Formats: sequence, structure tokens, C-alpha cells
Amino acid sequence: MMATSEFGRLLRLHGDLHIDFVDSAALRGNALGDPSERPIAVYTPPGYDPQGSRRYPVLYVLHGYTGDVAALIAGRPWETNVVQWVDRVIVEGKMPPALLAIVDGFTRLGGSQYMDSAQNGDYATYTVRDVIGAVDAKYRTIAKEGGRGVLGKSSGGYGSLHLSMTRPGVFAAMASHSGDTNYRGSMVPSFANAQRELEKHGGSIEAFVTAFEGKHKRSQPEYSTIEMIGYAAAYSPRSSEAFAIDLPWDEKTGEIRDDVFGRWLAWDPCEMCLSKRAELARLRLRYVDCGRKDEYALDIGARILVQRMRDMGLEVRHEEFDDDHRNVGYRYAVSLPALAEVLDKG
Repeated sequence: MMATSEFGRLLRLHGDLHIDFVDSAALRGNALGDPSERPIAVYTPPGYDPQGSRRYPVLYVLHGYTGDVAALIAGRPWETNVVQWVDRVIVEGKMPPALLAIVDGFTRLGGSQYMDSAQNGDYATYTVRDVIGAVDAKYRTIAKEGGRGVLGKSSGGYGSLHLSMTRPGVFAAMASHSGDTNYRGSMVPSFANAQRELEKHGGSIEAFVTAFEGKHKRSQPEYSTIEMIGYAAAYSPRSSEAFAIDLPWDEKTGEIRDDVFGRWLAWDPCEMCLSKRAELARLRLRYVDCGRKDEYALDIGARILVQRMRDMGLEVRHEEFDDDHRNVGYRYAVSLPALAEVLDKG
């Protein structure tokens, strides 16, 4: 039997895809003026009966920087999105049936890193309280730690690591695909470009963002700059006043500000993990992968993170593959079954 919803039929699913909305108290009144009402895309596997007795584990998917729910469910020629992947591996018998829920973490600056922030709003709280609460209320979920996994790519991979370490007891397994790590190696190379771009706008973050939003086409240096601003809004907000964001470099010289960059490093998974052994040990699966040609050298960060976790006596499934940072959604075919296999069954 094929999907009955329009979205499910459009993606040629055997299961189905539902679009729900949640109005999050955690996001109301945020400094950037982003909406508190957010979509949740929920995949239900073949045979799912909303009136039945069977309950299912849920895999929560976090999108990367500049992504959103619409981007992750979009169909593209010759490519397979995460919803199509979970449908395929379930139908092929490669993983047990599960629900999949896509979380929307987009902000005016491109992304939230799924963290609570005075500037962005409380995206960690929104995810673990409001999104999970909405899914558990409507669908036949296994509504406890053992019934939930979290995964994502790039900033979504970071979010999976961050939530696993800061919100223990919510998820029983996590997977990070090309997740943000090792900020000394992955972030610092972009600082000089961002400083130069901001100089064109008198050093004003607000002026740059306003100009960026008003363009019909944006350059790669401009995208890189909004990305660094977005990270700063998550890692080093100064207050809840709009654009009150501390940057990790001197706005006149470009010299790295150790005090601010130190705040970034405190959120680097390679550093965080050193004091989060107990939280990480709760997980039934710790999965980390990255392409060996990653443009941000996140493969190096993954190696550092994995080695530090192993040094703490934790088992980690770590894989490297011959690819770069983009269009690596096919890795979901590996992580989705691995996560579902360790979660509680209905």
C-alpha cells in the first residue's frame, strides 16, 4: 500500500508523511523576531495505525545550517532525502519500523545549533520539550528515553551531540554526520573573511544582515559571513537585544579575541565531551562519521572527538568515507538502521 497524503504520494513513499505545527513557548519573543510556530514533518511507516495498539520508536532529525523542514523533505532528481531513505530501508527489511520527525531549527541568521541562546531563543528546550511533546501527544510513540534517537548532518550533527551531552535522559542513541567539531581547525579559517565583509558595512552586524536579506543573489563570502554571525549568536550572545552578539575577533584588526573564542570552545564537542562522560555513557549508540575530503576539515574533528570518547572508555562507531561535506545524505542508509536497532521496539 502506498502513502495516502499528498506529501507521501509526491515522494512515492510506502509509509506516509505528515506536516504538523507546534507553537513553542521557548521561542516566543526571541531577539531576531523569528516565528515561534514551527513545522514538524513526521514520517509514519507502512502499517502504522493511529488507532492501533502498537507503539514505535522515534528518530529525530536535525537539519544543517541554512536548512529547514521544507529543505529536508524536498524531492530532488537523482537524490534521496532522509524521509525516502527511512522508507526505503524499512520496506527492504533493513531496519525495524520507526517514526521519523524532522525538527525545524532555522533562524534569521541561518541556524540555531539547537542551543538555548539569549539571542536566538531556546532551541534546545524547544526541541526536547515542545517538539517531542507534540509528537508524543499525537503519534503512537514509545514516549521515553529508550524510544528516542537523534541524528543530523553538519550543524544537525552538532545538535545531536550537543543535546545528547546537555539533555541526558531524552535520547538513547545519537548519530552525527559531518558534525561541527574542533573549532580551532574548522571555524578559525573563516574569521578573516567575515571580518572583511563586515568592514564593508562599517563593522555593523545589523547593517550586514539587512543588506544580506535584501539581495536577490548572495556571494560565497557573504554566506560564510552570515554563518559566522549565526554561530556567534548561539555561542557568544551578549544579551537579548537584537544583534547584541560578541564576535570572536577584533572588528578593527581581525585579531582573535581569546575571551570570546573561549566561549565558543566551551561548546566545541571535542572540549565538551571531556566533562560529559556520564551523559555520553547513557547512550546505547554513539555514531560519528565524516568524509575524508570535508571542506571544513571536520573529518579531523571527528577523529579527535572519537579518540577522546574512546580514551574515556566509551565505545563509538566511527566511519570515514571518500567524499566531501555536501550531498552525503546517502549516509542515512547506514545511521538510520543502526539507531533503530538499539532503540526499544513496539
